[in-house]
Amino acid sequence: MKNIIQKLDLDSYIDKFQQFLARKKPVAIQGDINLHYKYIKALSSVEFPPPPEIPNLDVELNLLKKQTVLRLNELYSFVEMISYFNRLKNISFPPLLDNWIRDIDVPDEITTVLSYFNDEGEINSQIDKSLFNIEKSIKVNRGDIKESLYKMAHSSRLRDYLVDNQVHFNNGEETLLVRGGFNNALKASVVGRSSSGYFYIIPQSISHLKEKQSVLISKKEEIIYEYCKNISAIFHKWERFLNYINKEFDRFDNYQARVSFASSYEYSFVLPQKEKKIELVDFIHPAISDGVVLNINLSRKIMLVTGVNAGGKTMLLKSLLSSVYLSKYLLPFKCNEHKTKIGHYKNIEAIIDDPQSIKNDISTFAGRMVEFSKLFSISSAIVGVDEIELGTDSDEAASLFRVMLEELSHRDITFIVTTHHKRLASLMGVEDSVDLIAAIYDEEKQRPTYRFLQGSIGKSYAFETAQRYGIPANIVEKSKVVHGEDKGRLNELIEQSTSLEREMRSKISKLDDDKKKLIKKEIYLDTKKDELEEEYKKRLANMELQYREAISKAQDALRVQESREGRRLLNQAHKIQDKKQKEPQPQEKIELKVGDSIKYRTHRGEILSIRGNSAMVVIDGMKMTLKLNQLKRVSKPQKLKPKKINLHIEKSGARVSLKVIGKYGDETIEMVDKFISDALINNLSEIEIIHGTGGGVLSKLISEYLKSHPRVESFHRMKGNLGITIVNL
Repeated sequence: MKNIIQKLDLDSYIDKFQQFLARKKPVAIQGDINLHYKYIKALSSVEFPPPPEIPNLDVELNLLKKQTVLRLNELYSFVEMISYFNRLKNISFPPLLDNWIRDIDVPDEITTVLSYFNDEGEINSQIDKSLFNIEKSIKVNRGDIKESLYKMAHSSRLRDYLVDNQVHFNNGEETLLVRGGFNNALKASVVGRSSSGYFYIIPQSISHLKEKQSVLISKKEEIIYEYCKNISAIFHKWERFLNYINKEFDRFDNYQARVSFASSYEYSFVLPQKEKKIELVDFIHPAISDGVVLNINLSRKIMLVTGVNAGGKTMLLKSLLSSVYLSKYLLPFKCNEHKTKIGHYKNIEAIIDDPQSIKNDISTFAGRMVEFSKLFSISSAIVGVDEIELGTDSDEAASLFRVMLEELSHRDITFIVTTHHKRLASLMGVEDSVDLIAAIYDEEKQRPTYRFLQGSIGKSYAFETAQRYGIPANIVEKSKVVHGEDKGRLNELIEQSTSLEREMRSKISKLDDDKKKLIKKEIYLDTKKDELEEEYKKRLANMELQYREAISKAQDALRVQESREGRRLLNQAHKIQDKKQKEPQPQEKIELKVGDSIKYRTHRGEILSIRGNSAMVVIDGMKMTLKLNQLKRVSKPQKLKPKKINLHIEKSGARVSLKVIGKYGDETIEMVDKFISDALINNLSEIEIIHGTGGGVLSKLISEYLKSHPRVESFHRMKGNLGITIVNL
C-alpha cells in the first residue's frame, strides 16, 4: 500500500489526511463501501464535536482478557471513548447516523465507572472522602514547602549563591537554582543540574515536609490502585463491549476525518461504480496545489499516451491511477463530483520507476519484464506503465509489448501507457480497444500546454524541449541535421496513417450502426402498417354492424308505416351490401411452423420459433422478431402419406406443486405447460405454482398463460402468500 502511495506522489496528501484522525490507522475502511459512502454523506450535513485523541487500545484489550490491572491513564482512554459516544447521542443526526449511534447501548456498570473520573482523567475526589482528605493535605503541605523555599530564596546568607528568586520544579520536586559553593551557606541535596551548569537543590531544612509529602502521595497512589483494580475487573467483565466500541470509534473516526478533511480543502467524494471506466472532470492531482485541471475519459482497455517531453504524460498516468485509489478508499479530492465517474478496480499497479539494480544484477529491461510477469497472475486491475519502451530496442519492444498488452487486457486489466515510440503507437493505434492520447504542444509559444487530445499520436518535440531547458541553439540545429528530414517525414506519415485508419474504422462502424437503425426502422414501419390494416378491418366490421342495425330498425319502422320511398331506399341498400359481399375475400393464409423457409420482402430466411402472432427468424445471419402476417412461405411443404399412429399416453408421477423462481419467461411457460398436462393425465383437480413475488414479472406471465389455457377452470393467489398461485383444472 505504501509503495503505491509513493509511486503516485500521494505521500503528503495521506500525511495531511491522517492529521484529522483521532488516532493513526490505515486509510482503508473495511466493509460495504456503498454503506460507508452513505454514512459519510450523512455526516457531511451536520456539525459535530471533534473526537478526543485516543491511543490504539489493542494491547490494553488483550491485557484485560488476561485480567491485568491497567494504569489510570489507560482506563481513562476507554472512558473518553465511551463518553464521546454519549455526547454524540445529544446531537440531531440524520436517521441513518442517529440509529447507529443510539444502538450503542452502554452497560450500567460502565456508566457508573464514567462518573469516577473528572475532566483531567483523575479519580474524582468528591466521591471518595479519604482521597479528598489526602489531596487536601498534599495541597497544604505543598504550600508549606513553597513558603519555606520562598523565605530561603530571599534570605541574606544565600543571596550570593542564588541564580534567581524563583521556586523551580525539577522532576516533580520543588527546588532552588543556585551556583557552586552554595554548601558554604546552606546544607542541601542536589537533585539536578541546569544546561548552564547551575544546581537544583532541596534544603535539608524542609526534608521533613518532603517526607510528609512522600507519605501522602503513597497513600493517594494506594487508593488510586484500588480504583484501577476494581475498574479493570469491571472492564474485564465487559471486554467484548469495549472491543466493540473500540472498533466503532475507529469507524466513526474514519468517517469524521474524511468529512473534516474534505471540508478544509474543499474536496469532493466520488463513489466507485461497477462499470470499469474513468471520466475525470475538473480533476487536480493532490500533489499539485495550483495546476491545470484535467478532463479525460478512459473507456477502453488500453490508453496509449504520446507527445511532447515534460508535457504531463506521467502526471496524466498518475492522476488516473490516483483517482482510482482515492475513490476506492473513499478519500476526497478536487474534481466535479457530479460529472466525474470512476470504476472499481480490485488491484492498482504502477510500473513507473527504473527497475535497474546492480545489487540484484538486473538490467532496466529485465526489471520491466519481471514487473510485467507479475501481471499475468492478477485480474480486475488498472495498471500504469510509464515509458514502456525503456531499456531495449524500440522495434523489438514494440512487437513484444503489443502482444503482452493485448493478452493482459483480456484478463480484465486496463492499461495506461506512456511512450515515445511511433511504431508501438502505429501497431496498436488502429485497434478498437486502444485509445490514443496526445499531449498538446504550443508551437507558437514553444512550450507544453499540459492538455491532451484524444484520438491522435503526439510528437515528442525533443529538439524544442532540449532548447527550452538550456541546450545551446547551435547544438539543437546540428542534431536536427543528423536526425534528417526523411526520419521526420516518416514519423509524420506514421502519425497520419494511424489517424486515417482510425478515422476509416470509425466511419465503417458508424455506417454499420446506421444500417442496423434503418433495418429496425423498416421493421417498425411494417409493424405499424399491419396495425393500421388491422384497425381498418375492425372499423369496417364495426360499420357493417352499424349498417345491419340501421337496416333492422328501418324494417321495423316500415312495418309500422308503409312507405314506397323507404322500400326503395332499403332495396338499394341491400344491393350495395350484396355487391360488397360478392367482392373477392382475401385467401386464407397458409399456417407457418418452425423450420419453414420464408420470405420477408426480398430477403429469405428460416423460422426458429413461433409465439402467438410473432416469430423469431434468421435472415442473412441476423436474428429478428417479425409478425407472422409479414412472412410468406417460399415453397409448399412436401405432402406425406398419412400413417396410422398408435397413441399411448403413459401417466407420469405427477406433482401438485411446481417451483419456477429464478427461471426465464420462455422456460417458465414450458414448465407450466408440461406441469398442467401431467396433472390432467393424472386426474388432479387442484395444483399450485410457486413463482415468488419479486418484481411480479413471472406472476403476470403465468396469469396471462392460465387465462388462455382451455383446461384451466380458475386460478387465484394463495391467501397470506402472494408468491403462490392455486390453479383449479
